[in-house]
Amino acid sequence: MNRPQVHGATAAANVRPPAAAVDDLVARLEQLNAIGASLSAERDLTRLLESILDAAKNITRADGGTLYRVTEERTLRFEIVRTTSLGYHLGGTSGNPVPFYPIHLVGRDGKPNHSMVAAYAALTGQTVNIPDAYTAEGFDFTGTRNFDRKTGYRSKSFLTVPMKNHENEIIGVLQLINATDPATGEIVPFSASDQRLVESLASQAAIALTNRMLINQLEELFESFISLINLAIDEKSPYTGGHCQRVPVLTMMLAEAANETTEGPLASFTMTDKDRYELKIAGLLHDCGKVTTPVHVVDKATKLQTLFDRIHLIDTRFEVLKRDAEIALLKEKAALAARGASRGELDAADARYRERIRRLEDDRAFLRACNIGGEAMRDEDIERVHAIARYRWTDVSGHEANFLSEDELKNLTIRRGTLTPEERQIINHHIVATIKMLEALPWPKHLKNVPEYAGGHHERMDGKGYPRGLTREQMSVPARIMGIADIFEALTAKDRPYKRGKTLSESLAILGRFALDGHIDPDLFDIFVRKKVYRRYAEMFLDKEQIDEVDESKIPGYTP
Repeated sequence: MNRPQVHGATAAANVRPPAAAVDDLVARLEQLNAIGASLSAERDLTRLLESILDAAKNITRADGGTLYRVTEERTLRFEIVRTTSLGYHLGGTSGNPVPFYPIHLVGRDGKPNHSMVAAYAALTGQTVNIPDAYTAEGFDFTGTRNFDRKTGYRSKSFLTVPMKNHENEIIGVLQLINATDPATGEIVPFSASDQRLVESLASQAAIALTNRMLINQLEELFESFISLINLAIDEKSPYTGGHCQRVPVLTMMLAEAANETTEGPLASFTMTDKDRYELKIAGLLHDCGKVTTPVHVVDKATKLQTLFDRIHLIDTRFEVLKRDAEIALLKEKAALAARGASRGELDAADARYRERIRRLEDDRAFLRACNIGGEAMRDEDIERVHAIARYRWTDVSGHEANFLSEDELKNLTIRRGTLTPEERQIINHHIVATIKMLEALPWPKHLKNVPEYAGGHHERMDGKGYPRGLTREQMSVPARIMGIADIFEALTAKDRPYKRGKTLSESLAILGRFALDGHIDPDLFDIFVRKKVYRRYAEMFLDKEQIDEVDESKIPGYTP
C-alpha cells in the first residue's frame, strides 16, 4: 500500500529564507518554549489535554484538531475535538461529550489497523503529513468526507503526530487539520517547520502528560492508603469512621467560605489548588492516630463499660439485696409470730420491707441513669452514689463487701460524659500519635503543612488546648478551620455511642459560647454562620429532625 510522503520544504540549502519567515519561525519557537513551561505547570489533566491541542493549533495556525489518547484496550479515544471556523468544541472543559467511537488499533482479524491515519501514526510512531486528504492514497478518509458533507466543511491538509513519552511509548496522537496562510487566509499544506514544531511540542506534551498521569496515580495511591487507615479505624470502631469522612468535607466547606470572603479580618486569606489539596489531605488524616486508641475506650458508651457494660453486675447485686431483704422479712415475721405479735406489728414489718425494696429500686434506677453519662452530675448526685457504695452485700465467696468496688465508684461519679481522667488522656493521646505519625513522613513541599493542619484541631485560641497549648497567633488559618469542623461534626454526629446528635440551634449555641470563651476562632465562626456553612453541611449529613429553625440573632458570639 502506498503511503503519502511527508510534506516538507524543498528549497535549496544555499537559498536564504526571507527575513519575515525567519522572524515568524523565531516567534513560533519562543511560543513553543513558553508552551512547554505552561504544560509542566498544569495540574488538571483535562485542562492539560486542552492546552496541548490549543498550543498545536496555534503554532501551526491550524483551523481544526483532535487529540487522541491510547487506551489499555488498544484503541485511540477521542479526548478533545476542535474546529475554530465551525465553532466546534467537544470534550475537555466544553461540557460537550465526544460522540465518536474509539479507533481500534488492531482489527478483528488481529492485524494492525493501518488504514486510519491516526491509528497508523500510533502503531508506527511516524508522523504523517498530508497536503490534501481528497487526493491522498493509502488511508481511509470516509469519515472525514462524511463529516464534510454534513457540515459543508472542506477538510484538506492533515498533520498527524504520535505522542511519545520518555520511554518511547506512544501514549496519544495529535491530529491537526487545515493549516491557514496568515497572509491570505487560504488553506495550505503543513510546512516542514510546522511538522518539526508539532513533533517537538508532541514530545514535550507526552512527557508533561505522562508526568501528570504518574502524579495523579501516586496521589490516588496515597489517598487510597489514607482511606485504608480510615477504614481500619472504621472497622475498629463504627463510631469514628463517619467522623473521619465528614470532618474533611466540613473543613473544605468552611475553607472555601473563608477564601470567598473579601472583607473583615480574613479578607486576605486565599487558597490555591495546591492549598486546597494540602488541606484536604490534612482533613483526611486528622485523626489517623486513633488507630492506636484501645477499642474499649473509643467505644465506651457508658461509664461502666469495658468489654461489656458492668451495670448488669450491679443489677445482680441489687437482686441479692432484695432477696436478703425478703429473707430478713420472713425471719422477722416468723419471730414475731412465735411470740404472738399483733397484726399491726406484722403489717409494720411488711411496710418496712416494701420501703426497703422501693429504695433499692430507686437506687438501681438512679445508678443506671448515672451510668449513661448524658447529663452533668451535681454534688448531691455524687454524694448519693457514695452512699449507695457503702451498702453491704455478700459476694459469691460468702464474704461481706461494699456494694460498689473502687473502680465502679470512680466511673459512676464521672461528672460529665463516660470517660475517667485516665481514659480521657488515652483518647487525647490520639492527637499526639497523629502528629508523631505525620511528622515522621517525608512530605513533599506542597504538602509540608499537613502535620501542622491535622495536628492543631484540638488546640484553643486562648492557649488552653492540647497537645502543645498553642495560641491563635501560633496557629495557621487552616488549622483553626479544622478545629471548628471537628467540634461541629462531633456535636451533630448521630452515630456516637453516648449521646444523640444535637440540633443545629443547639450546636450553634454551644459553638458560639466556645467562640466567646476563647476556644475557637471568632472570625471563622462568624464566616461559618454568615455564609450558612452549617446549613449546607446539615443538608448533606444531618437527619431532618436535627435541622431546626435557627435564629441567628440569638447565637452567642455572633452579630448578624
